[in-house]
Amino acid sequence: MDIATQSEVLLRSAGYETWTWPGGSVPVVCFENASVAGFLHVFGTGESLLADWRQVQQATLGRHAAALRSAGAKAWNVYALFLASDSDPVLARQIERIEEDFSMTRKIARGDLRTAADLRRSLLPLLPVLSAPAIGGADYRARLRARLSDVPDAAVAAFLGAASAPDVARILVDAP
Repeated sequence: MDIATQSEVLLRSAGYETWTWPGGSVPVVCFENASVAGFLHVFGTGESLLADWRQVQQATLGRHAAALRSAGAKAWNVYALFLASDSDPVLARQIERIEEDFSMTRKIARGDLRTAADLRRSLLPLLPVLSAPAIGGADYRARLRARLSDVPDAAVAAFLGAASAPDVARILVDAP
């Protein structure tokens, strides 16, 4: 899996502008929207990620310091992502502990990214919240009747039938 390209696809679909910065020692994808800016660094192995993330972050931030200083409030929402496709699962916890370093940027660090689903899970903090309700094929009348269990049956029948709003209101007022 090409982590850099797949990340750009995901970030663009979430509304970020993306571009690559070829000046780093590892591939860097820069991304930005109205309130967030960030740098995604792709390492060949988990070992190289653990060994080099600080130096890579410093070089990237140093190169983009002038732009970040002029970014206003967005400068408080700078992310540094450190990702590797090839990593020993034993290193996973060490890699994720990079996120506990709160200096300079907010961080997301993951190794052993083998599938698009792995990558998507890693980028979730930057992606919009999505919800897909599974209502398809439902009997809406039955569902509504179930939810209106505290309303008199005559009022529910009138509401679901051809009664006018004043007729439904009258039934509700006259109900015991």
